[in-house]
Amino acid sequence: MVVAELELDAADGTGVRITPAPGGPSPDTAAREGDDRRIFALVRLRGRPVGTVVGRVRAGEDPASVLAKQAADEITVPDAPERPPTGEVPRATVVVATRERPAQLARALDSLLAQDHPDFEIVVVDNAPATGATRELVTSGYADRGVRYALEPLPGLAAAHNRGVAVAGADVIAFTDDDVIADPHWLTALTRPFGEYPRPACVTGLILPARLTTPAQVLLESHGGFAKGFAARRYDPAHPPADEPLFPFTAGRFGSGANMAFRAGPLRAVGGFDPATGTGTAAKGGDDLYAFVRLLAEGYPLHYTPDAIVWHHHRERWEDLCGQAYGYGAGLTACLTALLVRRPALLPSLLSRLPRGLAHARSMTAPRATGVAGRAGVPGEHGTYTYPWPRHLSRLERRGLLYGPLGYVRARLAVRGTSRPWEGR
Repeated sequence: MVVAELELDAADGTGVRITPAPGGPSPDTAAREGDDRRIFALVRLRGRPVGTVVGRVRAGEDPASVLAKQAADEITVPDAPERPPTGEVPRATVVVATRERPAQLARALDSLLAQDHPDFEIVVVDNAPATGATRELVTSGYADRGVRYALEPLPGLAAAHNRGVAVAGADVIAFTDDDVIADPHWLTALTRPFGEYPRPACVTGLILPARLTTPAQVLLESHGGFAKGFAARRYDPAHPPADEPLFPFTAGRFGSGANMAFRAGPLRAVGGFDPATGTGTAAKGGDDLYAFVRLLAEGYPLHYTPDAIVWHHHRERWEDLCGQAYGYGAGLTACLTALLVRRPALLPSLLSRLPRGLAHARSMTAPRATGVAGRAGVPGEHGTYTYPWPRHLSRLERRGLLYGPLGYVRARLAVRGTSRPWEGR
């Protein structure tokens, strides 16, 4: 499945056009090969993302025309024009945590250095490295372009992120992963809400697939991927959203760690990321979810903006997808365990939502052979739970849910006695 970007009304007056997603094959080339081709397209209107479509382009057809017609039928575009941005764009530090993936890291850094943000720095955090490959890449290939290197010997994504918080030179700290390509406008869009709205401590953005070339990648994106929709949203603890009965404990609805930014002061005040969570620890994940809920519990609003886009390289193999399914379940309950350990006052609120939360977890992890009325789910149908989801992956997610608290305890024992890297500075 080809991944592309479809512009319905380009601001420069060129009208409808289609371009390949970063790093992907051209949709026009795919159509000329003589085979029908399915295309997953991010739809933009004058540059702003408004939705996705999945269409079939037959040999000889113009991909832009076919998908534009489909987008007109499937996507509801607001009549009112988007208000122009009003806030200043604050200075930012971009933190990229990595471990032994220099080729992927180089691709990510190239996209970050092409950002249109007026004032930012990049810090690469090398997490518990086994070789000097990452240090060599940064110091020899990117240091002269302003990229800084930091070492974090304690294994785990949360520990690496905390090291980034400690060395950041800006008040706004953005985080992304080494397996993404950032849209040139990503950092500007992600940091602008800090200058537009009062008291935001966190902003998250849109994550889309960079490639959909294997069954595992297509299945993950059909399951929901990492996207959180195409409408900007503000989550304010003072005014809980009526359509989120489990708020704030459905942390996965707020965003994901590959595309998030925080104001440094509030993040440090709540202890940063719990080092007993995250990939690379026994907890398997949950570091980003913990930070979201921890800040919401302190009364800080969280913003989601679809204008801040990164393209994520999903894992290609079935074995990796199995590990992700287990990790998703484990990370969620590890996060909830961490919240109760670090902030016991949340226990009554969590218990009051427990019955509904268990029902939500059963629905979220249920196996599905086909979609509603026999229609198989496709990428882009995020949150509808109409996608196919194999029973094996469903069992792995549920096993992960049961394992999460134990994983957190094991991880916590492994990091006992350690302090946050900015403490005592």
